[in-house]
Amino acid sequence: MLCRLFVLGALALFLAPILYFYFKSPPPLPKVDLNEWWGPKLSKSKYNEEIEPFKVQFSEVIVKDIKERLRDRHPLTPPLEGVAFEYGFNSKQLESWLKYWAEEYPFSEREAYLNKYPHFKTNIQGLKIHFVRVTPQVPEGTEVVPLLLLHGWPGSFVEFYEAIPALTAVRPDRNFALELIIPSLPGYGFSSGAIRPGLGADKVAVIFKNLMNRLGFKKYYIQGGDWGALIGSNMASFFPQEVIGFHTNLPLIMSSKATFLRILGAIYPPLLVSREVEDRVYPLSNYFGFLLQETGYFHLQITKPDTVGVALSDSPAGLAAYVLEKFSTWVCPDHRYKQDGGLPYRFTKDRLIDNLMVYWTTNTITTSMRLYKETFNSRYMGLRMDDIPTSVPTWVTQAKYEVSYTLNLVLKSKYPNLVNETILDDGGHFLAMELPEIFSNDVLKAIGEFRKLNKEYKKTEL
Repeated sequence: MLCRLFVLGALALFLAPILYFYFKSPPPLPKVDLNEWWGPKLSKSKYNEEIEPFKVQFSEVIVKDIKERLRDRHPLTPPLEGVAFEYGFNSKQLESWLKYWAEEYPFSEREAYLNKYPHFKTNIQGLKIHFVRVTPQVPEGTEVVPLLLLHGWPGSFVEFYEAIPALTAVRPDRNFALELIIPSLPGYGFSSGAIRPGLGADKVAVIFKNLMNRLGFKKYYIQGGDWGALIGSNMASFFPQEVIGFHTNLPLIMSSKATFLRILGAIYPPLLVSREVEDRVYPLSNYFGFLLQETGYFHLQITKPDTVGVALSDSPAGLAAYVLEKFSTWVCPDHRYKQDGGLPYRFTKDRLIDNLMVYWTTNTITTSMRLYKETFNSRYMGLRMDDIPTSVPTWVTQAKYEVSYTLNLVLKSKYPNLVNETILDDGGHFLAMELPEIFSNDVLKAIGEFRKLNKEYKKTEL
C-alpha cells in the first residue's frame, strides 16, 4: 500500500507541472500603437509618405578613411602558440583580412554588386526605413505574391543576396512567383535608429506591418531568422489577418514551458526528441556549455551596447574581429579549432566584407546592438509573447549547427498550425547566406503549402 502511494505521489509530482503548463490560460495579446513615433519630434511636421529610390555609395572619402584606419592602427597582439579561434578571432588570421580589406577589396565593384537590385527608403513612424524590392517578370497565369525577408544581427539585407535569384525564379511547375521586400532593421545599415528608448522587437513588428501596408500589401508571407524570427513571430501574433504564412530558420521560443520541457527531456531524451536530433539538445551540459562560450556578446549587448559600440565604431579592425567571429563559430562550432576559423568554408572575403561595409559606412553598429537591450528587458519579457499561441500557418527549418534547437513539442505549443519542421543535416545560423539554394527551395516549398492551406480554408489570400 505504501509503495503504491509512493508511486502515485511521484507520478503526481511529475505530472503536476506538465498539467500546469498545458492548461493555464495564455496571457492576453498586448495592444499595439500603430502610430508610435520614434524619430525627432520636429520631423512630424515634415512627415511624408513618399517612397524614394536609394543607392548604396562608397564615396572616395569613406574609402580613404577606411584604408587609413586599417593602415595606421595599433599592432595586434600575437595569438598564443597552438591556438586557432578558441580565444576569439585569431589575430594572425585577422591581419590577412585587414590587409585584403585595405588593399584588395574592390570597393567600386562591390558597390555595383549591392546596387544590382532596386533600393528604396520611406519614412515609417519617424524613421527612414531602407529596403530592397525585387519584383519578377512573370508570364500570364503566374501570380506574384509578396514575401517579407527579415535579417538579424550581425547580418544585414546582404545575407539574402545569393538567394534572390532562386527565390524569384519563375518555373513552369509553380503557379506563383515571389516578390521580395528585404528591409534593413531600424538602426541597422541604411535604416535610421530610434532617438528614444523602447524600440524592441514588438515595436519593430509594427513598423514592418506599416511598411508592407505602405507598399500596398494587405496580406503577405514572412521569412526570418535571428531577430527576423522574433520580429516575424510577433507580426504573426499581432496581425494574423495580414500574415498568411510564416517561415523561420530560428524559432526563438523563450517561455517557461520551453525551459521546463528541455530540462524534462534530459531525464530520458526519447520522450521528447528523435535520435536524429538528440545530440542538438542533450546532454544539457554540452548545450549550456556552448551557450556559455558563444553568448558573451549577448550579455554585453543587453546591458551596455553603447560602451562596446564606441570601440567598434572607431576601429574597422575591431568591427571586423567582433562581427566576423560570429560567421565562424555560428556556422559550425568546430570552426573554432581551425586556423582560418572555417570562414572560407561557406564565404568569400568579399561577401563578408560587404556586410562589414554596411555597418561601417553607416556607423550603425551601436544602434544595431541596442535592439538587444530594448528587447531582453522586463517590459518586453513581461508581454510573454512566447506563451501566446500564433494561429498563422508556420514552417520551421532547423539547421544542423544552429545556435539553438527548439523541441517540436515546444514549436506546436507556440505555433498550433505548424505545417512542417524541416530538419537539415547541414548549415548553421546564416542559412540563406551559407546554403542559398537549400534555403530558397525550403521557403518556396513552404509557401506552396501555405497557399494550399489558404485555399482549403477558403481564406482570401492576396
